[in-house]
Amino acid sequence: MAHLRSRRRLALAVPVVLSLTASLGFLPAAAQAAPRVESAAQAADAGTFAYLVNTKTDPYTIKSVKSAINAAGGSVVVSYDRIGVIVVHSANPDFAKEIRKVRGVQSAGASRTSPVQAAGTTDEGAVQYLSKAEAAKVAKTSTAGEEPLEADQWDLRAIGADKAAQIDPGSKSVTVAVIDVGVDDTHPDIAPNFSPSQSANCVSGKADTTYGSWRPVDADHYHGTHVAGEIAAARNGIGVAGVAPGVKVAGITVAQPDANQLFFPESVVCAFVFAADHGVEITNNSYYVDPWQYNCMDDPDQRAIVDAVNRAQLYAQHKGTLNVAAAGNSNNDLDSNALVDASSPDDSTPVTRTVDPHECFDVPTQLPGVVTVSATGVKGAKSYYSSYGDGVIDVAAPGGDKYQIPDTPSKNGRILSTLPNNQYGYLQGTSMATPHVAAVAALLKSTHPWATPAQLQALLKAEADNPGCPTDPYDGNGDGVVDATCVGGKRINGFYGFGIVNALRAVK
Repeated sequence: MAHLRSRRRLALAVPVVLSLTASLGFLPAAAQAAPRVESAAQAADAGTFAYLVNTKTDPYTIKSVKSAINAAGGSVVVSYDRIGVIVVHSANPDFAKEIRKVRGVQSAGASRTSPVQAAGTTDEGAVQYLSKAEAAKVAKTSTAGEEPLEADQWDLRAIGADKAAQIDPGSKSVTVAVIDVGVDDTHPDIAPNFSPSQSANCVSGKADTTYGSWRPVDADHYHGTHVAGEIAAARNGIGVAGVAPGVKVAGITVAQPDANQLFFPESVVCAFVFAADHGVEITNNSYYVDPWQYNCMDDPDQRAIVDAVNRAQLYAQHKGTLNVAAAGNSNNDLDSNALVDASSPDDSTPVTRTVDPHECFDVPTQLPGVVTVSATGVKGAKSYYSSYGDGVIDVAAPGGDKYQIPDTPSKNGRILSTLPNNQYGYLQGTSMATPHVAAVAALLKSTHPWATPAQLQALLKAEADNPGCPTDPYDGNGDGVVDATCVGGKRINGFYGFGIVNALRAVK
């Protein structure tokens, strides 16, 4: 199933091409990626596979590499010449090995371990729909000036978003692009703030801007619509309100249209480049790039994935786009020396491997300059599922927690937002925390229109409220077992980074 963060088993003149060693501070990695399964999977299936070829950006090199791609049995799907990333399809099982030897190629590898047209499997999801009867019950408790379902939106009050909207709901000149499974822009809470000109479908690795291409293929692809509503659901007397109800929201679809809803790297590369080239100020990334939960730098295929996505997101940053991403729902300490990954690769047969998160990276959240977000519940405590890590988490935000029960009509500790087909429902995850941060960043961008991505990130941190590490051992699910250890102090720590974001401060 898709590794969406809520659905775990969730203009420079010079080219923006930095070596991985320089941009990420990587050193030669110890053996991290074993056991390997990619080569065996390709050898067993002679189908067409997708590859990423990362090159120098001078025209001569790109031209010669393209010729070499053709000679090695590959066909170019799309070439992002400005960042030196070429998306290729090939049925040659030795394509990656051959192309890595070509002069000017800096990294290259398969972007997945199964053929391009792999079949999906059924995913039942975890959404809780709000029934009409429940909605009527919530609406009875709303007060003057509130949206009908706002009484259930404890998350807005937790970060002062309800009060912020009375001062400044955000600027229409600021757009947050939801890179996800698709956004239903026909939803009455989303339609008033939707930006079609900044939306596209990047599933193939090449942007399709056909009108409506960004919409989810079915109701099971609900994740992006929920995220979009959290960001910018309009205060229009219908349903819910977003954290930044005055800004624009766009949809860039990257998930495969089958039930697995996987986010392959070539689609994400396309999304970052498209967002940057279409004036998007902030991107929301509530997922990790499939098929690897952690991409290890000693593996040539996984290294190529990190390289390609990093080039694209750095390109977006240099064009003025702030990228915000979810930390994950595995309750992993991303500052530890070893983690067990039993879910990768998720497009074929997963194997259990032990990885070092300092050498094997969750993409895009661990890429340089990306705002990494952890989740909290109504009590302001780290959500039981949220990954964390000292020096890794930048900020925190409400993502919901079924064990932290709010005093709301539904008593539901999850996050209420929009769903396809004019519906509403509850989800929890760092997927839900991330749009809260993206929306607060949009409010900051509205207030400080000339702020760079780095300055926006600094403002997010400066205006956050940090509860500090808990004084008692952390037992997120209340089963009597310590679930995580918070490292750090009151100002910065592994659970909340610099703290929980504050929408009210963002508009003052």
